[in-house]
Amino acid sequence: MTDDTLPATLAEIRDEFLELSEPERLQLLLEFSNELPAIPAAYDGHPELCERVVECQSPVYIVVDVDAEGIVAMHATAPKEAPTTRGFASILVQGLSGLTADEVLAIPDDYPQSIGLTRAVSPLRIAGMTGMLGRAKRQVRAKR
Repeated sequence: MTDDTLPATLAEIRDEFLELSEPERLQLLLEFSNELPAIPAAYDGHPELCERVVECQSPVYIVVDVDAEGIVAMHATAPKEAPTTRGFASILVQGLSGLTADEVLAIPDDYPQSIGLTRAVSPLRIAGMTGMLGRAKRQVRAKR
């Protein structure tokens, strides 16, 4: 992955994880899980308006909005009892929202593998975050 394609927010998140020991990284992921923004009222209670991320074992739904200026807003729901998955969703929601569509599409697909959690969480969980990113990018392509 090259840093020139990684938006500043995602680079900062990655660097924050990599500065920590593995146990501390899991604590930071838990902190992110507690920071997942609430989904907008227009989508709340309407999973049919969102896309299920089947790569996640937990029921995770995402939806990406792209406004007229091409600015992205990602929204996600993930159960509180799935803090790892919820943390990954929060990282992406915080990292993608506010970017342009082109910036989102330029994010390397291997970003989830770059934040230093591949030994601390199961490969299925990393695959779930990779699935979230891939679906978000697909929705951006369809909506821009």
